[in-house]
Amino acid sequence: MSMLTPPGMGGQYRITGDKYPRMRRPPRRGRLVFAVAASVAVLGLIGWGALQLIDVFTGGKGGTTASAKANCAKKAGASPAPVAKSLPAPRQITVNVLNATPRSGLAKDTADELEKRGFHIGDVGNATEEFDKKVKGVALLLGPKASTDTSLPVLGAQLTGALEKRAQPARTGTTVDLILGDKFTSLASKPDADKALAALTHPAPSSSTDKAAGKGC
Repeated sequence: MSMLTPPGMGGQYRITGDKYPRMRRPPRRGRLVFAVAASVAVLGLIGWGALQLIDVFTGGKGGTTASAKANCAKKAGASPAPVAKSLPAPRQITVNVLNATPRSGLAKDTADELEKRGFHIGDVGNATEEFDKKVKGVALLLGPKASTDTSLPVLGAQLTGALEKRAQPARTGTTVDLILGDKFTSLASKPDADKALAALTHPAPSSSTDKAAGKGC
């Protein structure tokens, strides 16, 4: 064996001259694959951690905007906005103003004020024996069945306090009665009556809709 032969080569190779091949270990693919997999895992953990931090600083809204909007849309579909009601104007309503109290002149003064607000006035006077001194609240509103959701609410918006609305199925025509009771003092102020009437024609949103709005829907 030559002195230039690398140890362990068993004399199979003889190196001559001033250059000789350098012996290297073959690359190990297993380590390379492991290194790549480890890098991917580390990057994935970093990305997941970044998303968690975003959720912390944004209150968890960053990744749920689309789903939140979808839920709000479902809620809106389940609870549609109130529909405006069509009610008769005061000029389309004829009112009989009747006094069921011992105070004189109450029916006339009330009828005059209702007329200023656009109502047509029918009979004005004392209540019949059936109701005289028997209306303990502010007033009793009487009318045909069809007036329950039309004329009576409009007339009722002109008063405040304990009101009783009563339909008389056998009654015909469109005229309604305002029977003044023991607790009646005067009509509601014109601005308050207008607000009450506006609330009837344009109902406020339901509580479920309000809650949805409060949650950012």
